[in-house]
Amino acid sequence: MEGDGSDSLVTIKNIERELICPACKELFTHPLILPCQHSICHKCVKELLLTLDDSFNDMGSDNSNQGSPRLRLPSPSVDKIDRLNRPGWKRNSLTPRTTTFPCPGCEHDVDLGERGINGLFRNFTLETIVERYRQAARAATAIMCDLCKPPPQESTKSCMDCSASYCNECFKIYHPWGTVKAQHEYVGPTTNFRPKILMCPEHEMERINMYCELCRRPVCHLCKLGGNHSNHRVSTMSSAYKTLKEKLSKDIDYLIGKESQVKSQISELNLLMKETECNGERAKEDAITHFEKLFEILEERKSSVLKAIDASKKLRLDKFQTQMEEYQGLLENNGLVGYAQEVLKETDQSCFVQTAKQLHLRIQKATESLKSFRPAAQTSFEDYVVNTSKQTELLGELSFFSSGIDVPEINEEQSKVYNNALINWYHPEKDKADSYVLEYRKINRDEEMLSWNEVEVCGTSKVISELESNSNYAFRVRAYKGSICSPCSRELILHTPPAPVFSFLFDEKCGYNNEHLLLNLKRDRVESRAGFNLLLAAERIQVGYYTSLDYIIGDVGITKGKHFWAFRVEPYSYLVKAGVASSDKLQEWLRSPRDAVSPRYEQDSGHDSGSEDACFDSSQPFTLVTIGMKKFFIPKSPTSSKESENRVLPMPTSIGVFLDYDKGKVGFYDMDHMKCLYERQVDCSHTMYPAFALMGSGGIHLEEPITAKYLEYQEDM
Repeated sequence: MEGDGSDSLVTIKNIERELICPACKELFTHPLILPCQHSICHKCVKELLLTLDDSFNDMGSDNSNQGSPRLRLPSPSVDKIDRLNRPGWKRNSLTPRTTTFPCPGCEHDVDLGERGINGLFRNFTLETIVERYRQAARAATAIMCDLCKPPPQESTKSCMDCSASYCNECFKIYHPWGTVKAQHEYVGPTTNFRPKILMCPEHEMERINMYCELCRRPVCHLCKLGGNHSNHRVSTMSSAYKTLKEKLSKDIDYLIGKESQVKSQISELNLLMKETECNGERAKEDAITHFEKLFEILEERKSSVLKAIDASKKLRLDKFQTQMEEYQGLLENNGLVGYAQEVLKETDQSCFVQTAKQLHLRIQKATESLKSFRPAAQTSFEDYVVNTSKQTELLGELSFFSSGIDVPEINEEQSKVYNNALINWYHPEKDKADSYVLEYRKINRDEEMLSWNEVEVCGTSKVISELESNSNYAFRVRAYKGSICSPCSRELILHTPPAPVFSFLFDEKCGYNNEHLLLNLKRDRVESRAGFNLLLAAERIQVGYYTSLDYIIGDVGITKGKHFWAFRVEPYSYLVKAGVASSDKLQEWLRSPRDAVSPRYEQDSGHDSGSEDACFDSSQPFTLVTIGMKKFFIPKSPTSSKESENRVLPMPTSIGVFLDYDKGKVGFYDMDHMKCLYERQVDCSHTMYPAFALMGSGGIHLEEPITAKYLEYQEDM
């Protein structure tokens, strides 16, 4: 018996790898079974959900809303956990509920559904095995009896019904023969007491008594009668237990019977590992040899180039030195002038004439050179700049011999940057690549390139977060097949927005006219319906009145900081206005009787019906630009010299708005090229809101943040 116990301990210790949580890398604690059938600690699921949840909120509010007041109170982490556990929990519609996250075991997305963590089964079998492992690991530490008087005796068994451990004497006292307690389930000494009956997570008062063969999970009779498994094929729990146990036992027996084959393959793997290590070292030596040859060539060329530069430098310096000595001779009492002064002292006429003639020619030549000064050599070394652009490009593509893997190409149309960067690429031979490596780096203002950051990707797209605002980033990707990689793709340069992205939705309460405007459930798209009411209002054109704009604003205001948001205008739109407006100006607009105010007399700095002819006020508390008929209209100011045709631009696919509240400045951007189309001052003495207006048929769609998968926005109960 002692030998069997020793073998049991050894066996338990050998399976430690199977008892480690893939998230926290520690022994499982209250493991839950995910829909993909992998297990994960209860606390790890909570932490994963909270991390994804907070990252979405930070992206939508904290990062973009530096101090801007949202009308919601921060919740402590304990409250968040309670909300995650609460059945039927629904968030504020402003923030989507995150119940989808990548499984740490297989990296596939799993969706917990409406019930969240409460919809997961606790893996009691795995929990029991972990407890046995813990006991084997601390075999020297005894579990003491819970009922003994001090000092307690070492326990010999534990009762699963009483959730307590007993020595032999206490067990006999508290579980007397012939009583109900004598029928309790008891096991060896343990501190892990699990429920005896497994309850349904969907129907908490019902026992698990069936097995759904389609979903491969235990269910109760209510799940089968009217729940999610009503149309699924189910079997009894005893039948499922018998079938699965037979299959598992058969598979285990097969593996045990192949033990010699497994050992043989392990030996083969050891040999392959040693061979791989040797071949890898040999490949490194070959690569070093090739690079050293390149270094030798570069050193040779470097030495040759430096010698040429030094020779040219010496020649030029010699010419400058000679010229400088000649000019120094023109100084009084020096050189040529000093010699001439001495010649003038000669009194013998014949001797003077003999010497002065040649001297006079030299003096004349020096005088002419003085009048037209020209350096004897050039100081510039422009002709000696080494052009390495072609070689740099070739070296950047330096790779192994042709591996048969095509170079992936980044899809510029589907790649974009907003709050994060979304990079998409395609591969002509997608099935031949095991994985990809996406590289990215920031490009400084002086074109200085920083080191590349690398991210391994299994698919053909990736979201990159935590990019700096108002910066250029370069992206490239390469494919891997086994240990062979392809050359890098052509680089894609993207420019991030000038400020953190501001998250908001359309406000369906403040000034929203549901007769003219149609708002979707997500509240990120609004359409203007030019229907019968608009035709009736058109009668007023005869007496000089205009149909008013229908305003809609964002549900979050701004009180400080820099913010950026983007939207798309539907191509069929007749007239759309977009920009910012202060809270007091919005109250004035929204209190005005509908269909009674002519926009001609409303100075909005962008309406072509005459507003730009009004007095231009640089401190007005709003700025709206006009978009419509596939055009973007740049507002006119008294200082503007632009002709009307120069103020009309093609409508960008997506339009960005940048508000610097502290400096009182607003700008409008073409999102495709992150180019500022128009910028002006705005009075930010009050809370500022994103503001939009529509007339006639039209539609506005807020740019969707680039983030991980999440559930659709839900209607408030």
